[in-house]
Amino acid sequence: MPRPRPFAQVDVFSAQPYRGNPVAVVLDAEGLSEDALQAVARWTNLSETTFVLPATTDAADYRLRIFTPGGELPFAGHPTLGSAHAWLEHGGTPRDAHTIVQEVPAGLVRIRREGGIVSFAAPPTLRSGELDAADLARIVAALGVRADQVLAHQWVDNGPGWAVVRLATAQEVLDLDPDLSLIPDAMVGAIGAHPEGSAHAFEMRTFAPGVGVAEDPVCGSMNASVGQWLVGTGEVRGPYRVTQGARLGRAGDITITPDADGDVWVGGATTTLFRGTALL
Repeated sequence: MPRPRPFAQVDVFSAQPYRGNPVAVVLDAEGLSEDALQAVARWTNLSETTFVLPATTDAADYRLRIFTPGGELPFAGHPTLGSAHAWLEHGGTPRDAHTIVQEVPAGLVRIRREGGIVSFAAPPTLRSGELDAADLARIVAALGVRADQVLAHQWVDNGPGWAVVRLATAQEVLDLDPDLSLIPDAMVGAIGAHPEGSAHAFEMRTFAPGVGVAEDPVCGSMNASVGQWLVGTGEVRGPYRVTQGARLGRAGDITITPDADGDVWVGGATTTLFRGTALL
């Protein structure tokens, strides 16, 4: 029989309520089948719905399963932050007062809280290197840009399967009107620079037809691996901020912070906007 389970819907990556990226969080998913988890994710129809479970290792505080309408992800960014936020509000207590450790299929993810911002340490990239000519040609055609507009391109896959192209300007990214029917299985992003002196360094957009999400409003996993790429090549030095979601009426604000240990932290505001129970 279905029973009430604690539930929260958290807005992530925006200090303005209802202008970030929502994630639905079921805070007690014990005993639910995989079919049930997928059915809930299809029903919420959000880019991700998460399910909190007991950890299977003493190294983690809890385990998280992340579902899109089209399937499970081994890792995702904004669901990581939103779920950690909801877990803490629900009374979760991390073993380490300074760091939450979340277990996902991709491994263990460290999360910290500082100055009202929740951040996660970007996990290792599973696939890197430039796109091959055929993949790049398909992406360029789908995005509707010329090949010479692409300044650089890279696999930035930390679980979902992301690839990214870099355009010269934020406006070029905002102007994209992609034909995703040309890349139905793709997970692809585009990034371009804001004018020098702007509060934000880059504009990002992410398209995920491969998991049933045309455009993700604000994407932590993409920003994580792109941050590792840009820091690793020396393109950026020190912290920077990214805007995302403007074409969808959102006001995403992501902070990327490299540290002295070589980690790249991805952070933003998190706010619970709905709290109650789910009958599952």
